[in-house]
Amino acid sequence: MLPLLLAATLTLPVIIDTDSGVDDMMAIAYLLAQPEIKIEAITISNGLAHVDKGAQNVIRLLEQAGRPQIPVYIGRDKPLSGNAEFPKAWRDTSDNPPLAAASGAPQKQSATAFLKQRLKEIKRPVIILALGPLTNLAEALEGAKTATKVIQNLVIMGGAVRVQGNLPDGEFFKTDNITAEWNFFIDPQAADRVFNAGLPIRLVPLDATSRVPIGPEFLKELEQMKRNKLGDTVLAILRTEKDLVDKGIYQAWDPLAAVALVDPRVVIWENLTIRIKMEKPEEGRSQLSPGLNHNAKVGVGARAEMFKDLFFEPLRAK
Repeated sequence: MLPLLLAATLTLPVIIDTDSGVDDMMAIAYLLAQPEIKIEAITISNGLAHVDKGAQNVIRLLEQAGRPQIPVYIGRDKPLSGNAEFPKAWRDTSDNPPLAAASGAPQKQSATAFLKQRLKEIKRPVIILALGPLTNLAEALEGAKTATKVIQNLVIMGGAVRVQGNLPDGEFFKTDNITAEWNFFIDPQAADRVFNAGLPIRLVPLDATSRVPIGPEFLKELEQMKRNKLGDTVLAILRTEKDLVDKGIYQAWDPLAAVALVDPRVVIWENLTIRIKMEKPEEGRSQLSPGLNHNAKVGVGARAEMFKDLFFEPLRAK
């Protein structure tokens, strides 16, 4: 018998909100490789890639996957407040993935406008996978009284609950903030709004992704297995991060969230209450709060071998 969330994922449409980073593109390719997953739309958030570049890159991926009919919507290019952004070196890599040029274009309607309209459609429940800063979703939730009836499940990659944050990783960014994870650090106000919206959240934080490293052996196995077209795409994308993979500091951040959306058994969950800190030097910290009113199922661990098997399976040549 399929787990309840897996059964829902195979029947409900999925909207992906992404900042189009390298790991985002791997996660999206994994979902595209499974035709039974009904991807309704992809919205682009400001994060690892610039929103315009990110939209074009997602369209390139959709065309390469033979799914150009999936609409892409561009979100705002700034967080709700402040001006935090990812290191330039990371953004340059995310802006230029190894994909063929696209012929399509993003929708004229903005990501926020699309999401606001979509969250009013009570008779059409949806699952949302959020892979970047939560700016688009936070904007759409403002005044959206029907959101809790429409969103049946919200899977978020972000945060660091019982482990350190990752802002200093790779030594590209100097900061005293050792508690925040990048997605929440970029727009803590947005994360705060989402976690206070009463939505059914499954959070995949660094606590879980740190248990699923993508190292040289993972890359080697992907290289050696017989791949389909999207498997080749994932390999080409992952190779752009080979330096980080070889250094042992690359994790299955967004791919783990995508796999957890399809099969939640890959992650070990606890019911917890998460609050987002807004004050320096811990802005963006996903802090545990006491109390019985849990607002999220939080991934406190993950099953690495299970992840690898589930992630590789739809990328294999049949």
